Amino acid sequence: MNCRYPVIALLLPAILLAACASAPTGTAERIAQLPPADLMLLGEQHDAPEHQRIERDVIRSLAASGRLGAVAIEMAEQGATTANVKRSAGEDEVRDALRWDDNAWPWLAYGPAVMAAVRAGVPVVGANLPRTGLRAAMGDASLDGKLPGPALKAQQQAIRLGHCGLLPESQIAPMTRMQIARDMAMARTLTDMAVPGKTTVMLSGSAHADRALGVPQHLPEKLTVHSVRLLPDGGPIGPALEKFDTVWSTSPAPERDYCAEMKRLRPGQPATPQ
Repeated sequence: MNCRYPVIALLLPAILLAACASAPTGTAERIAQLPPADLMLLGEQHDAPEHQRIERDVIRSLAASGRLGAVAIEMAEQGATTANVKRSAGEDEVRDALRWDDNAWPWLAYGPAVMAAVRAGVPVVGANLPRTGLRAAMGDASLDGKLPGPALKAQQQAIRLGHCGLLPESQIAPMTRMQIARDMAMARTLTDMAVPGKTTVMLSGSAHADRALGVPQHLPEKLTVHSVRLLPDGGPIGPALEKFDTVWSTSPAPERDYCAEMKRLRPGQPATPQ
C-alpha cells in the first residue's frame, strides 16, 4: 500500500495502518516502497541505536543503486563538509573535516553512516545552524512569521513539552525562534545539496523532519520531499502519520525518564511554565 498519504491512512482499518508503519522490514525493501524524491528526511530518536543502524543501511542501499546524491546531517554545522576528503580517508580525517563534537554526538553511533557515504564517494555536509548564530536567532522576532500561526503555536508547545515544563514562559518564544532558525538552516543546506535524478538524505531528530513544523516548511516547492519517522515500537503510529509521509517501526528504545533527569539538573525550577 502507498503510505504517502497520512489522512487516507488514518481512515484505514487498524491492521492496514500497522502494515503501513512496519512492513516491509528490511531497509532495502522499505526504500523500494517509497516514491522517488529529491530529498529523504530520516527523523530519528537520538538515543535509539537501531535508528543509526537504519540510517547507515539507507545510505548504503541508495549508494549501491547509484541514487545517493549527498548526505546532510544535524550532527555537524553548516560549512563542514567531506567534499574534499578521499574515499579512503580514515575516520580521524573525516571527523576533522566535519568539525565533529563527540560530546554532543557520539561518533561511535553516527560514524558508520558517515563513513558509508564517504566510502561511496558521496559528500557529507553539516546542516545545523552554527552556534554563533543561535543567540542572534533567539532575539530575531521576524522568525515568528516563518511558520503559519497554528504551526507556530504548536512549535511553541513542543518546546514547552520538550523541556518538561521547566522553561520560564519568557524563554518559549526565543527557544522556538532558535528551532525555526535551525530548521531554516537545514532547509538551505538541503536545497544547495539537491542533485537532479538522485536523493539527498538528511539525518536529524524527528522534530526537524516533521512536515508540519520542521524543515519541510522551509523548502522550495520545486523539490520533492519524503519524510520518514523512525518510531520505536510502542510509539503512537496515528499521530506520527499526521506529521510524516511514512513511519518505520523499530525496536523499543532504551527507557529513560528525561524529565526526571532535567529536574535533577535544574533544582528549584518549576515543573510547569510560569
